[in-house]
Amino acid sequence: MKTLNEFWALVLDVWGTGVFGIDIATLLSALGIFVGFLVLRGLIAKFVIGTLRLKANRTKSLLDDELLNALEAPIRLLPVVLGAFLALDYLPLASSHQDLADNFVKMLITTALFWGLHRAITPLSRLLTKLEKIFTQVMIDWMVNTIKLLVAFVGIAAVLEIWGIQVGPILAGLGLFGVAVALGAQDLFKNLIAGILIIAERRFNKGDWIRVDGVVEGTVEQIGFRSTMVRRFDKAPVFVPNTKLSDNAVTNFSEMTHRRIYWHIGLQYSSSIEQLRDIRDQIETYIFDNPEFADAKEVATFVRIDRFSDSSIDIMLYCFTNTTQWGEWLKIKEQLAMAVKEIVENNGTSFAFPSQSLYVEHLPGDGPEIFVPPKK
Repeated sequence: MKTLNEFWALVLDVWGTGVFGIDIATLLSALGIFVGFLVLRGLIAKFVIGTLRLKANRTKSLLDDELLNALEAPIRLLPVVLGAFLALDYLPLASSHQDLADNFVKMLITTALFWGLHRAITPLSRLLTKLEKIFTQVMIDWMVNTIKLLVAFVGIAAVLEIWGIQVGPILAGLGLFGVAVALGAQDLFKNLIAGILIIAERRFNKGDWIRVDGVVEGTVEQIGFRSTMVRRFDKAPVFVPNTKLSDNAVTNFSEMTHRRIYWHIGLQYSSSIEQLRDIRDQIETYIFDNPEFADAKEVATFVRIDRFSDSSIDIMLYCFTNTTQWGEWLKIKEQLAMAVKEIVENNGTSFAFPSQSLYVEHLPGDGPEIFVPPKK
């Protein structure tokens, strides 16, 4: 019996002493406060977010709805921060421990604030669309990404300052380290500078069809800090270093004002001058009277008898369509091909095909017979 009493006395002593001089009952009560806010976090966040969403739905602007969607996760963190604050405030902590508790709560509040600010940058960046007359969409995207990095850096620095860690000496040390890294990362900085030059020169934008001879041809999907992602027409993505797009000649087909058709139409040598003239004039009339082709006053347009080839008399057809869309251009070109064939056939001639003529001056039976002496 005495042993049990001693054991119970030890239990009461541990229960009363607890941890850091705080009894177990108080610790469990503080833990219960924190767990209660964790359980009620969903309800509290749902109530707050629901109230804000009702107010946002009453406005005509979509910006507040997108902003609320971005801030939903940081808002859900606030009940946790409040629960941590009330639980730590309930504990009778010593002054040294109280400082740690205060710093912990400050860290949570700072994290929630900068997290919310970081997520709010994306919907707020829509306000920069008014600057598209001055900057391209890619430049605006780079500005937004840079702002996000700055906010993240300031947030991390603020958290470190809360715990008494000075950011200045760290930056000084990183500066020396950065010099060493820069010597081994010259290609990275070259690509970064090349990317800035590409955006500043407006060589191309997202969605443009470009071609770099010997490098890539396709549609630009993303212009990054180091490389640009171009999706080829077979849907394979190609990540091209920015230096290759900055140092080489880039053909931007999306900036075309018109699209060209350049043919040589080969007619038979048996075609008469009148037939050649009529075919040329009718093709020219078809192009000039068709609104789908660009006006000859704007672009060069020629339908001319051009040359005498090995097996044909060639008519050069050189014109431009008003559309630059590939599918529409193919349709117009198909209609032109059928019209040319109809014009040629209606004029009583036909297209030539590669051939060779063989001229023989004497057949084997036309010459004198070879004298063969009789055998003795």
